[in-house]
Amino acid sequence: MTLATLSDVLQPALKDGYAVAGLVCLGWEDMLAYVSAAESVQCPLILQAGPGCREHTPLPVLGAMFRHLAQNASVPVVAHLDHGYSVEECEQAIAAGFTSVMYDGSRKPLQQNIDETAHIAQLAHAAGVSCEGEIGFVGYADGEESDGTDPSEAAKFAIDTDVDAMAISVGNVHLQQDDGDGLDIERIRAIESVTSVPLVIHGGSGVPEAQRIELANTSAICKFNIGTELRMAFGQALRDAVGSDAKRFDRNAILKDTIIPLSGAAQSVLRTMGKH
Repeated sequence: MTLATLSDVLQPALKDGYAVAGLVCLGWEDMLAYVSAAESVQCPLILQAGPGCREHTPLPVLGAMFRHLAQNASVPVVAHLDHGYSVEECEQAIAAGFTSVMYDGSRKPLQQNIDETAHIAQLAHAAGVSCEGEIGFVGYADGEESDGTDPSEAAKFAIDTDVDAMAISVGNVHLQQDDGDGLDIERIRAIESVTSVPLVIHGGSGVPEAQRIELANTSAICKFNIGTELRMAFGQALRDAVGSDAKRFDRNAILKDTIIPLSGAAQSVLRTMGKH
């Protein structure tokens, strides 16, 4: 059994100078591809169920899927709730067998974010589950603008919430389809200097690969969330699978053809995490 909590995989990463990928899942085929990729690269993996995934599939089903894959994997696998927006949602994830929950109060005033995140961290820890919080809002490509993390607020947030990982806003953007301008290294160093909590980058698809590798090896950033670039890889694989035989209609046969190319794309991502 290789089911792991977020702390189980991030504390060694922080100590030994590498990062772990949080791969955003939408269905069975990508979950399967990501675990296969992690086994090929021989590195830990965080399977993430974000709001879009939860809208499509109920949390208890996702928990069972994640746990089944983790329990049969040869590498540590974390079952992680990404962007939980309420106590109830985080409680449901814990009850469904998730080993890690991320509460996103980043749009809220600082003290409210701290109080709510601390409450969820306490609930999670009582159940043997890890908790990730977010300080500083990470914006969206062609959407809401980011509000960069203030290092002094990050220090207070880390202490007062007792989170196991802290997502920060340092030039990263959700749903970015190509490399951006890179992250704000000066701000990252300032945050690192005032906290020992493993740091998390949401919107990791928009971080240039070379910078991702460098930060995985030389900073307290221990988790990069990757979604968009792998969803793009899945979309291309699905188009190829559908187009390969106009007479084919069985969805299982079509979707099965996406697993190998998606696993290959995921392996490329995992190799930028610095463990190998």
